[in-house]
Amino acid sequence: MGRVVAAAVYSGGKKVTDISLDEGAAWAAKPGHFVWIGLEEPNAHELANLQRQFNLHELAIEDALEKHSRPKLETFGDALFIVTYSPVRDQGKLEFIETHIFAGNGYIITARNGHSASYGYVRQRCEARPLLLEHGEDFVLYALLDFVTENYQPVSEAIHAEIDELERNVLCDSLNERDIQHLHGLRRDVLRLRRHVAPMVEISEELQKLSFPFIDKNMRPYFRDVQIHVTRQMEDLSTLRDIASQTIEIGVLLEASRQSIVQRKFAAWAAILAFPTAVAGIYGMNFQNMPELSWHYGYFGVLGFISVGCVGLWASFKRSGWL
Repeated sequence: MGRVVAAAVYSGGKKVTDISLDEGAAWAAKPGHFVWIGLEEPNAHELANLQRQFNLHELAIEDALEKHSRPKLETFGDALFIVTYSPVRDQGKLEFIETHIFAGNGYIITARNGHSASYGYVRQRCEARPLLLEHGEDFVLYALLDFVTENYQPVSEAIHAEIDELERNVLCDSLNERDIQHLHGLRRDVLRLRRHVAPMVEISEELQKLSFPFIDKNMRPYFRDVQIHVTRQMEDLSTLRDIASQTIEIGVLLEASRQSIVQRKFAAWAAILAFPTAVAGIYGMNFQNMPELSWHYGYFGVLGFISVGCVGLWASFKRSGWL
């Protein structure tokens, strides 16, 4: 069973009274009045009740009972049906809460399918601005879309802070497997946010062009404001995506550089150790005609030769930066 979060009727920029769902159509039919109903996880019976009262299109009701993958706007005669998503990030897990908005002459209906930021704040903000609320349904529609857009900002800022921390760690130390998985997850979340924000640009553009009885042309700048916010959000998310990708690339390059340094050191020490091994191998051959074997100071001479050769190799590698 769904829950009625709030249902009220407004006129002249002020709240008239709270109503039940069954009273909505009667109030909406009165000149100068409009009904604002907020539902949470409504069922088919409740949506059918609203369909009968406000003459909602059957395709809009079918859409409201389904889950969608992206925000969208559809028109049914003189009514609008909008699908929006609010991001919710809890303990690093990103989810999107779907909300359906029915807008028409005399009514605004929101159906939220999940636990996201309450739209009660939107209602309070609208009621605190009676001069704008006097415009009616179009101002409420703008306030709802603006609130949805604002919900993306704290989520993207939290992701940005985590990416910045990982970027600093990359420059100080090598990335471990856990950091790489975390960074990849953040990049994936940014792409998901961008996929849900992008359609809002088209929705705000269409609302500026549509000619509906309940949308005043003087309200079009407000929908343009939503478009500006969404466009800015898209730019921020694109920047975050690039930063995450570059952080992964920098981590890979730095790790390759560190491995190269280690490999050069191994190669240098291997060359140094190979010199005495080669000398010892020569004198370990079982040939009778080896004059140095009968020399009284031969052992000390070979040790000195090996020492000079190893020190010379060490100094050469040190100058070249291999050690």
